[in-house]
Amino acid sequence: MRRGNIKYITVLFLFLLAVIYIIQNRNLPERQYGTKTGVPVIRVHDGDTISVIRHTKKEKVRLVGIDAPEIGQTPWGKRAKKYLETLVDASDRRVRLEFDVSQRDKYGRSLAYVWTGHGEMINLLMVQSGHAVLYTIPPNVRYTNELREAQKKARDMRLGIWGEKGLKEMPSDYRKRHPRT
Repeated sequence: MRRGNIKYITVLFLFLLAVIYIIQNRNLPERQYGTKTGVPVIRVHDGDTISVIRHTKKEKVRLVGIDAPEIGQTPWGKRAKKYLETLVDASDRRVRLEFDVSQRDKYGRSLAYVWTGHGEMINLLMVQSGHAVLYTIPPNVRYTNELREAQKKARDMRLGIWGEKGLKEMPSDYRKRHPRT
């Protein structure tokens, strides 16, 4: 065998190993935290951010894949927060966290799909009820299709922010006009 062929085969072999590794690691149990008992929710900050106790420390968790109205977007911000609180309370204030590719945002918050003790994804429930919108930032796209379909149904049914006196400005646009200080 020629030296060039050996290099080509070696590179191809390493590439295939990398692909197999990535595919297998996408579904490892380490991607889920609090699988059996859940983690306690100690605070609901707004419609898409909670604080939990994880590894004995308080940690902020941003519900990935969605964007809820900001608190200043009255009345929708407060309604989204209240609805998230009811979902957390219905789950005995314990939730399971599922991580996607990127596990933290630029503010240091964990990015997670949050599940109730009954196996319902809170991120999806927020969109289905019209309390949040789809907000996808690659590479965290695992449930984009489900969230997109939920948003379409909520919009068609004119639920929550999609209703007659619904949200006038998307949360991302609101944040541009009202940046964090």
